[in-house]
Amino acid sequence: MPKKSKELSALSVAKIKETGRHSVGGVDGLCLNIEGNSRVWILRAVVGKRLDKDGKLKPHRRDIGIGPYPEVSLAEARAKATELRLQIRSGIDPIAHKQQQLEKLHVQQLRDKTFMECAKVVIANKTRELKNEKHIGQWSSTLETYIYPTLGDLSISVITKVDIAKVLEPIWAEKNETAKRLRGRIETIFDYAKAMEYFEGDNPAEWKGNLEPILGNLKQESRPHPSLPYDQVSTFVQHLRQKDGISPKALEFAILTACRSGEIFGATWQEIDLKNKVWTIPKERMKAEKEHRVPLSEPVIELLKSIQIYTQSQGYIFPAPRGGGMLSDMSLTALIKRMHEQKLKENCLGYIDPKQNRVITTHGFRSTFRDWSADMTDYPREVCEHVLAHKLPDEVEAAYLRGAYLEKRKGLMTDWAKFCIPFTP
Repeated sequence: MPKKSKELSALSVAKIKETGRHSVGGVDGLCLNIEGNSRVWILRAVVGKRLDKDGKLKPHRRDIGIGPYPEVSLAEARAKATELRLQIRSGIDPIAHKQQQLEKLHVQQLRDKTFMECAKVVIANKTRELKNEKHIGQWSSTLETYIYPTLGDLSISVITKVDIAKVLEPIWAEKNETAKRLRGRIETIFDYAKAMEYFEGDNPAEWKGNLEPILGNLKQESRPHPSLPYDQVSTFVQHLRQKDGISPKALEFAILTACRSGEIFGATWQEIDLKNKVWTIPKERMKAEKEHRVPLSEPVIELLKSIQIYTQSQGYIFPAPRGGGMLSDMSLTALIKRMHEQKLKENCLGYIDPKQNRVITTHGFRSTFRDWSADMTDYPREVCEHVLAHKLPDEVEAAYLRGAYLEKRKGLMTDWAKFCIPFTP
């Protein structure tokens, strides 16, 4: 039977200075290893067997690190060594077991992503997919407002449909359109998490048979954007031209081209051909994902030339006043609201859609143009629809109109400009 080492006291251990391995007793194989300034606890133990060079099984002796001295005291080292020997008796290799635990923890940490971390990856991916900064901003702003405060820092693996329903419920009736879009964004984020194996099971943000029974469907009434009657457009444009700044220019440009606000805000000088009086919007920025050529009337050309020297170096034709980024919908909405309130003070009705009794919107001027072109001109319906970049049901017809009807659209936009600005030569 091997000789047992003398059980040293804590004071005796503290006095050991010589380089080498020193048995401290108390637990078989427990040593203090000293090399230079390094003082480390080691348990020397037999862990199973291994084949030697002759192919014979022999005891497999291993050195198992317990920790540095004096951070790990003598008593702590003996307790840990006793625990390790119990593991060995149970057939567990402590070193292999520790490595497995570390690997398991590493995998768990890789998979333990918060909802916010997953959302930011999805938003970064969407930035490459979406057509304009407005939609990208909506992804971020809705999540920051409604989701991050409660679910943002939670591990996505533990979030349930009940958690999602709780954050959607307060806005489900009051802001149903926003809530529905938000639910779809959450579902996309969980699709990503599931693909990356951060989440297991069914997507908790799915609608059918999942959130639908909890939140319920709401009957939605579709309402068009409030628009100004076309017989008031000339008065509005005259009023608009009294305003200074980039927003009034952008709004006039939107009215005279009948384009969507997002197409206006993202417009760059590289897209403008002043010589041929055409604005070519690339398909990446169009709702129908097809390149759109917009004929520019003389008042539009004059408007562009009036701001070219101020904004050409900034890239965007209508940059935001602060920071030089993209102009926002709110800037035009606020402008229309101010103009409306000014008219009210003059004992006028202001700028109201009489059918809805609501203040007009930027997008509403597209409806104004369409009503005017139908009532006041003889241009074919297809030509008017193509001005608005609406998708035509017949693909062959649509392709034909993109080329052959450009001249007719030039005439239509010139007539529209003359209607909006009667003194246009």
